[in-house]
Amino acid sequence: MSQVEQTFVMIKPEAVQRGLIGEILSRFERKGLKITRLAMKQIEPSVAEVHYRHHRDKPFFPGLIEAITAGPVVLAVIEGPQAIAHVRNLIGATNPLQAVPGSIRGDFANELPYNMVHASDGPETAREEIARFFGEE
Repeated sequence: MSQVEQTFVMIKPEAVQRGLIGEILSRFERKGLKITRLAMKQIEPSVAEVHYRHHRDKPFFPGLIEAITAGPVVLAVIEGPQAIAHVRNLIGATNPLQAVPGSIRGDFANELPYNMVHASDGPETAREEIARFFGEE
């Protein structure tokens, strides 16, 4: 059996506004992953800028910050065997035009930066993002 790992997921404002929280979270649960922490909050621009700092020099950065701070988000810690890879597969490609039908982005997103969800891309990123949004534990 694979080692259990944790990952971070953010359901973005556009998905919250469209009432997709339950649908998105249920996809992780149906896969056999466990939601261990859950919160809803408004992301401050300063936190969003830290979260997306790796995109700071890109032309789409201001629009990304505007989109993520446009309304409340749902923050989740998802746990299970190979959780990072499973969550990334469930959410689909970053660009909704490349996301396959059946993935969260393939089914619900239409354009960037409104791609419904963010998920950690590796173990170190997951630890950093969980700490950023839920605190050290």
